[in-house]
Amino acid sequence: MKNKKHELSDNEWAILKAVWKSEPCTAPCIQEALEPDKGWAYTTVKTMMDRMVKKDLLFVEKIRNLHLYKSAITPEQAQKKEILRTLKRAFNGAVTPMMQFLIEHEEISEEEYQHLGELLKQRKLQK
Repeated sequence: MKNKKHELSDNEWAILKAVWKSEPCTAPCIQEALEPDKGWAYTTVKTMMDRMVKKDLLFVEKIRNLHLYKSAITPEQAQKKEILRTLKRAFNGAVTPMMQFLIEHEEISEEEYQHLGELLKQRKLQK
């Protein structure tokens, strides 16, 4: 992500998720995909997408009157940035208190506990 200080808004997340599903895509395509949940007009979506280009969140390729949009960041880059921002803001950058909070306050299935245990073992072996 080029603009490291930019935090994604809920609307930017919605647009990025729609772009990731159908890129390259046009603003009308994204407006149609988001219409049931957001009810946004085409002009609203187009304006937001053009702003996201300026923020280095999207790329645009102009072919005559056609504007094709692609994501400038991957889902993993966006997720990492969001998690690290939350980790820093809510837990002073400490992973253990965040994990403890999630374990104590979120419903986690037995299958998820086992999977988390396996992930921790694999990570420990890599170091």
